Amino acid sequence: MYRKIVIAEDHTIMREGLKALISSHGEYMVVGEACDGLEALRIVGVLKPDLVLMDLSMPKLNGVDAIRSLKKACPQIKILVLTVHKAEEYVLASLRAGADGYLLKDSTHSELINAIEHVLHGNAYISPGISGQIIQGYLNGRDGSGVASSLDMLTQREREILKLVAEGYKNREIADLLCISVKTVEKHRDNLMKKTDRHNASALTALAIENGLVNG
Repeated sequence: MYRKIVIAEDHTIMREGLKALISSHGEYMVVGEACDGLEALRIVGVLKPDLVLMDLSMPKLNGVDAIRSLKKACPQIKILVLTVHKAEEYVLASLRAGADGYLLKDSTHSELINAIEHVLHGNAYISPGISGQIIQGYLNGRDGSGVASSLDMLTQREREILKLVAEGYKNREIADLLCISVKTVEKHRDNLMKKTDRHNASALTALAIENGLVNG
């Protein structure tokens, strides 16, 4: 019996390569692909895979927020992060959101399969390229820096809107993407500006870049 896997990755070439690698192992089948965070939520909700291979830097909804939403809706699904980010804040944010494993994109084919196997068997997997000090800090229950991120005070919806603002979307476009009213977008936007003390689109974009929600 094969195990079902969904790949959430915004680069088509990367998705195709991962699919080919994973599909070469008969016990795994890639049943779905997503090019952004919101699509990942939709596909996983329909297909109910055993594991999601999740990038962190994706349009519309970043990987950390997608992980948090997926774990809330389907706690039994395993999530393996596959990313270029090895900085402490990315690792800790992913683990706190509920990721079961964290793998760097410069890993080998065998490391990828090993990580998938570990996670599917209920074990945590952290890429050998991640500092042991970071992991020990997480296991000790601290957040690494000891200082709350500017984003920690935001709701998930406010974080979604912050990312979309930083990507250049206007209020009407954000409303359409999230299936909410323009008035609701404006309310969330006002709230996140008050909470972060950033009062225009440029300042919000800088905040999103500083926290890794979008690429600078």
